[in-house]
Amino acid sequence: MVGIAFIEKILNLDEARRFRLVTCGEEDHPAYNRVALTDYFQHRSVEKLYLNQVEWYAQQDPERFLFHTSEQVTSLDTSAHSITTSKGRVIKYDYCVLATGSESTLPPYIPPERAEKTKGIFVYRNISDLDKILSYSEEDHVKGGRAVVVGGGLLGLEAAKAVYDLESIDKVAIVNRQAFPLSRQLDDEGGEIVLRRIEAMGVQVLTKTSVKDILTTEDGILTGLVLSNDQHFDAQMVIFAIGITPRDDLARNAGLKCKDKGGIHVDDSLRTSDPDVYAIGECASWKDNTYGLIAPGVEMADILSFNFTQVDTGVGGFKPRQMNMPDLSTKLKLMGVDVASFGDYFAEKRIPRGVPRVKKIEVAPAEPLPNARSTQHCKPNEKPVWEISIDESKAADTTSGAQVTTATAVTISSTVSAISSSTNEDPPAEKQSTQAHSKRHAATTDGPIECLTYRDPFDGVYKKYIFTADGKHIIGGMMVGDTSDYVKLVSLVKKKKAIEEPPSKFILGSGSKGEEDGADLDDDTQICSCHNVTKGAIAACVKGGISDLGDVRAKTKAGNGCGGCVPLVTNIFKAEMKKAGHAVSNNLCVHFAMTRQELFTVISVRKLKTFPEVMQSTGVKPDSVGCEVCKPAVGSILSSLYNELIVSPSHHANQDTNDKYLANIQRNGTFSVIPRIAGGEITPDKLIVLGQVAKKYKLYTKITGGQRIDLFGAQKQDLPDIWEELNNAGFESGHAYGKALRTVKSCVGTSWCRYGIGDSVGMAIYLEERYKGIRSPHKLKGGVSGCVRECAEAQSKDFGLIATDKGWNIFLAGNGGSNPRHATLFVTDVPPSKVIRILDRFLMYYIQTADKLMRTARWVEQFEGGIERLKKILLDDELGICADLEKQMDELVGTYSDEWNAVVKDPERRKQFRQFVNTEERSSPMEIIQERGQQRPADWPKQFPPAKLRASQIATPKSEWQWRKLATVQDLTLSNVTTSVAVKYGDSQLAIFHVPNKGLFATQQMCPHKRAFVLDHGIVGDDANWRCPLHKRNFRLTDGECLNDVEYSIISFDVKQEGDNLLVLLPETEQLDAVIGTSKWMVKQATAEVISRGGGQGIEIAALDDSSLQSNASGACGGSGMSCGSGNAALDW
Repeated sequence: MVGIAFIEKILNLDEARRFRLVTCGEEDHPAYNRVALTDYFQHRSVEKLYLNQVEWYAQQDPERFLFHTSEQVTSLDTSAHSITTSKGRVIKYDYCVLATGSESTLPPYIPPERAEKTKGIFVYRNISDLDKILSYSEEDHVKGGRAVVVGGGLLGLEAAKAVYDLESIDKVAIVNRQAFPLSRQLDDEGGEIVLRRIEAMGVQVLTKTSVKDILTTEDGILTGLVLSNDQHFDAQMVIFAIGITPRDDLARNAGLKCKDKGGIHVDDSLRTSDPDVYAIGECASWKDNTYGLIAPGVEMADILSFNFTQVDTGVGGFKPRQMNMPDLSTKLKLMGVDVASFGDYFAEKRIPRGVPRVKKIEVAPAEPLPNARSTQHCKPNEKPVWEISIDESKAADTTSGAQVTTATAVTISSTVSAISSSTNEDPPAEKQSTQAHSKRHAATTDGPIECLTYRDPFDGVYKKYIFTADGKHIIGGMMVGDTSDYVKLVSLVKKKKAIEEPPSKFILGSGSKGEEDGADLDDDTQICSCHNVTKGAIAACVKGGISDLGDVRAKTKAGNGCGGCVPLVTNIFKAEMKKAGHAVSNNLCVHFAMTRQELFTVISVRKLKTFPEVMQSTGVKPDSVGCEVCKPAVGSILSSLYNELIVSPSHHANQDTNDKYLANIQRNGTFSVIPRIAGGEITPDKLIVLGQVAKKYKLYTKITGGQRIDLFGAQKQDLPDIWEELNNAGFESGHAYGKALRTVKSCVGTSWCRYGIGDSVGMAIYLEERYKGIRSPHKLKGGVSGCVRECAEAQSKDFGLIATDKGWNIFLAGNGGSNPRHATLFVTDVPPSKVIRILDRFLMYYIQTADKLMRTARWVEQFEGGIERLKKILLDDELGICADLEKQMDELVGTYSDEWNAVVKDPERRKQFRQFVNTEERSSPMEIIQERGQQRPADWPKQFPPAKLRASQIATPKSEWQWRKLATVQDLTLSNVTTSVAVKYGDSQLAIFHVPNKGLFATQQMCPHKRAFVLDHGIVGDDANWRCPLHKRNFRLTDGECLNDVEYSIISFDVKQEGDNLLVLLPETEQLDAVIGTSKWMVKQATAEVISRGGGQGIEIAALDDSSLQSNASGACGGSGMSCGSGNAALDW
C-alpha cells in the first residue's frame, strides 16, 4: 500500500514529467487494501480490495509508469545502479525506492523447515495466506474443529474475526501473553471491555500465557499446542500473529546498512546508506523504529515524493521535507468492537499525575554538523540555551504490528537529480531522536497531567482522555465502543489547540444530536488518516468543480484504506456542495428531475399506471425509454401503488432480471426457487413435495437463515413447470427475487417453548401473510421473538417484535449485511391488537418517502429529525396522516395475488421463460460438478482474463455473411416498451433486442466478463445501451463496446424485419461457433483452475483462417472443444 501510495503521489506531483517509474511486485495482483483483508473472507474477491482497478494501470503512460506483477526483485547492485528480477530482467535506475514491507514472525520453535512440513500453521499477511486458510478450513479433519490465533494485538484480532466467520470452524480461541488484548493501544480497563465483548461472542481467550510448542501427528498434521504451563490445548489450525519482521534481505545482500533487529537504516530524508537508494514503509528503520501502521508509511511516501518533485522546480526551490515522529493514532473495528487510541495515549503510565512531565536542563550549544540543515540560528559566543527533555525510559515500544505494505521495489529514472547531496551525511541518531521527540510534546505537556475516564460495562463503552492539568489541552486518549469523536480529538492533539469547553464535555457529550458534517472542523483537520486527506482537500475538490462523491474519493483517496472515515467524508462532501451552491442532486436519474418520493406522489395523484405514461407525464424527455436506474424504480412505485402483475407486457421491461423471471438469477445463469414458508412453519407433506421437486429437476437444496428452503439451479424454461407443481401443493412465491417482504422469522414461542410469553409463530405468520407481495424501495425482513431471549433475532430486522409481560416491544430499522444496524426500540408494551396498525404506518410511510434502493436503516438514519420525529408522525399523528397510511396499506394488501400462480395458468406468460424462441433445444450455461451429494456449477476462476470480442475476428468477412431467419415479430412482441429474446444458431447463442424509436439490435448472448449467457435478461435503456444483469457492465448495442469497462466488448449483428420474420446477418455456423460457440466459452472446472493459477492474461481472439480452425480442433482439451492456452496475451479460451 505504501509503494502504490508513493507511485500515485509522484505521478501527480511530477508535472515536469522528469521521472519514469518501473515497479516490480512479487504478488499476482496489483496493489490491494491489506487493512481490509478480513473483508476478503466475506466476498472472496480480491478485485474488491484493489486500491486502483486494472483500468487505472492500463490508462497510465508506459513512458511514465510500468508495473510488473508476479516479478520479485532478487538482487540490487548499487554500484551498477541496477536491479535483477526473478524473471531475469535487469533494470537500470537513477534512484531506487524500496517498499518491501515486512513478513510475519514465527516463533523460534517453528523454524522454516518445520513450518514447511507441518500442516495447519498459518500467518495472516496477504491474499495468499488467506486463501490457504480458507482451503485448509474445508478439509474434513478441520471442519467443526478449533482454530487458535496466537497474539492478541491488532492483527491477531483481525485474524480471529476472520476464522470466527468461517462456517467450517466451530471454535475459536486467542492466546495472549498479556492480561488483556490490544495492550499496545489500550490500558487494562479498556482491554477488559474488549475482552468481555470478545468472550461474549463465544471466543475463548487464554491470557497471561503463551505457546511453547506445537503437537502434530506423525505425518505432520497439527493437533494441538503446548502452553507455557505445559498444558496441551487441542487445535486443528493455528494462526500466528505475534509480530512482524521488516523485509530487509534485499538491502542486506546489497551491502546497505541495516539494523540488527531488522529494518533498512534511513535518515531523515528516508535515504539509505547508499545516496541513490531510499526505503519507505515497514522495511524502513528510522531512528531505530519501524512502523507497521499504514499512516506512517503514507507519510513517508508523501515526504519522498515531495522531495523528488518539489525541491527543485521551475518556480524556484523548496526546502526538502524531513521525517518527523509519526502520529500513531489508530481507529479500527476489531471483532465487531470500535477501538481507537490517539496522541500520547499512555502518558500517565510514564509520568504520574501531579509530577512535572518536563525538566529544563542547561546545555552547551552544539557545533553545527557539516552539510546539516538546522532550524536554529545561533550567534557566535551566545549563552547556553534552554532545552526541553523528556524521560522516555518507561515509554512503550513504538514499533507497531498492524497491517503491511506490499512488497514492492520502485526504480526511478531521471535526467535531473532530485535530491541534494547536502543530505548525504547522517547526524548522530541518538541526539536527533531525543530532540525531535522532546519538541513533539513540549507545547502541550509542560506540567502535570490529569485523566478523565468513563466506563460503561453494560454497553461496552470505555473512554479515557488525558489533559494538561489546567484542562486547556488534550494530549491523548483511548476509546472502546464509541469512537465518534475520534477525528475531532486527533485534530486537537495534532494542532495542540486549546479546547474551548470543559473537559467533562468530551466524556459526557454536549447533548447535541444529528449527523456530523465537519462544520466545526478546521480545513487542515485530517479526515482520512490512512491517506492523510484533510477536510480542506475534500472542499477543494468541490470548489474545483467535482460534483460526484466517487470522483472526490478517487482523487483524494479518502476512504480507500480502512474505510472508517467514509460517513464523515460523505457528510463533508454534502455540506461543501451545499455551501458552494451546488446542492447534491437527489433526482432519480437523468430522465426524471425529481426524487423518488416526489415521483411517487406524482404517479399517485395523476394515477399513472405504466412506464410510458409516467415518462410522458413527468419525464425530462417524454419519448425516452428510460435506463437501468429509473425503470426498476418506477416499476417498484407502480407495484407499491397498484400491485399489478409485474410480468405483464406493460411492466415486464421495467424489471431487473430477478423480477422479470420471478426468481433470483445465479452465477451460472440458472435461477433459484424459493417458496414462501410463513413464519418458518411447514407440514411434513409440503416438505416431501419440496424434496420430490428438487429431485426431479436436480436442484441444489439448502435451508436458509430466514427459515426457508431454497432450491438452486433451475433452468429458466423449467420455472413454470416447477412452480405449477409447487402451486398444486399449496406453495406461493416467496418473493426472494423482489424488493419486497422476504420473511418474518420466528422462534416457537408459546407453541412449544417453556419460556414463551407471546405467540411468536402465530404473529409471524400473520405479519408475513399480510405484507407478502408488497413492493418497497428495498427488501424487507421481519422477526418475532416470544420472549426477551430473542431467538428470532428481531432486533436485526426492518421490523421486529419481542414479547413482554404487557404486550409487544416494537423495534424498527435494523438490518444485517455489509453495514449492519441494530434496530431501534420504537415503542414498548404494545397490545397485540395495536401492533399491526403501527407497522402499517411505518411500512407505508417508508414506501412513500424513502429513496430508491434504500433500506429502512439508512432511511431512518437520514430522516430529518430521526427516530424521534418518526415517533411524532406515526405514533402521535402530528401530521394527521396515520388514518390515510392505514387505509392505503389496507388497499395495497387487498390487491395481493400469487404471481407464479398467474404465470403458470397463462400460456402467453409461460412463453417468456423459453431459453430460445427458435428451438426447443437446451444449452447448459456452465459445467455442473458434484459436491457433498448435490450438484452445483463449476467454480469461477478468481479473476477471468479480460475479453474483447469483435466481428473482425470471424474468419469470413462481413460482406459474405447472409441474412438468416431466427425469430418472428410475435416472439419479440414489438410495442412501446423494450423487449428481448435469445435464439440459438449452431452452437452459438444470440440475443435480439427491440428498442422503441431506435429499432432492432442483435448481439452475442454471452457476457464476456463472467462467461454467463444472460445478455437477453438485462435492462435496455436510451441510446440502445444495455446492462448485464450479473455484474452491471453496460454495453452499447450498436457496436458492442463496453461503456464502463474498457477490458471488454461484445459482437453486435445487423437485424431486419421482413413481414413477420426477423432476420440476422450472420456467417456460417462453423465460423461463428469458432469465435462465440457455447462449448468454447462455457466455464468448466478444469479451465477455472488453470486461470486461477495464472494462465491467461487477456483474451482478444485473433482473426482466424482455415489452418487455425484445424489447429483449434486438434488442440482441444478432452474433447471439450476448448484449447489449452496458458499465460498468453491472446488466449483461445
